[in-house]
Amino acid sequence: MTALAPLSSDETVLWQSLGRLVHSLPRALEDDMSRTGVTMTEFAVLLLLSEAPDHRLRMSALAARAGLTASRITRVVDGLGKHGLVRKERHGEDARGNDAVLTDAGLTAMHAAQPAHLASARRRVLDKIPPELLPELARTVAELADALA
Repeated sequence: MTALAPLSSDETVLWQSLGRLVHSLPRALEDDMSRTGVTMTEFAVLLLLSEAPDHRLRMSALAARAGLTASRITRVVDGLGKHGLVRKERHGEDARGNDAVLTDAGLTAMHAAQPAHLASARRRVLDKIPPELLPELARTVAELADALA
């Protein structure tokens, strides 16, 4: 096995900071969203459905877009369904699969939670990034996320 080069000091700072960020940011965002009645994951699902044609996505596509496993997206959609925010329907062309469909109540809940989500995103992350770095950072983080998906 070939020995790997040690991390530079900048790489070490970045790697350790990313480690702290992936553990602390979700907790902070969940805390901010807890006052809205929906979790961050639920909000993400509602938002994805609100942006989809006819407010409908196949469960598998919804899971992929949300970065969740099939079993996790099922639990989230079922939970949202208990509150009348999302319903599951058989897929029109393929009866083997289900679609998640955003209800009017779900769209209302998403719109109600959106100001808290935006305020949290800005306060916790976006306002701390210098505007001139934002485009390159956005591309880089998107590439990282895509590579892991």
